[in-house]
Amino acid sequence: MSGVWVFNKNGVMRLVENPYNQSGGDWSESSSSGGSQQQRMRRKILVHLPTSEVVSSYKSLERILKCLGWERYYNGDNADHLLQFHKRTSIDLISLPRDFSKFNSIHMYDVVVKNPNVFHVRDM
Repeated sequence: MSGVWVFNKNGVMRLVENPYNQSGGDWSESSSSGGSQQQRMRRKILVHLPTSEVVSSYKSLERILKCLGWERYYNGDNADHLLQFHKRTSIDLISLPRDFSKFNSIHMYDVVVKNPNVFHVRDM
């Protein structure tokens, strides 16, 4: 994961994954000409490399993960807002927001790191 850490006006730092806007490389928010930060950044997609399938739902992701040996992990405390997967052969745990619309690049990279050479994150 790469990007630039920037300070918001309230002093909170955040990571800007694709700091260069499409107009020519200036990444400061103050010099941008309108539009939200999300509109200036490219959207990320998770791709299953062996099939070139774009993961577009948790149903498709869960199907692929099961084939790779991952199982759903039901933890009573987080069951209402997280989907979790674990492998019996490792200590890894993949935690994802239950709402797929909140599935972002941080979660995608978590899946990629725990499944090397199987998934890839790409700009849309």
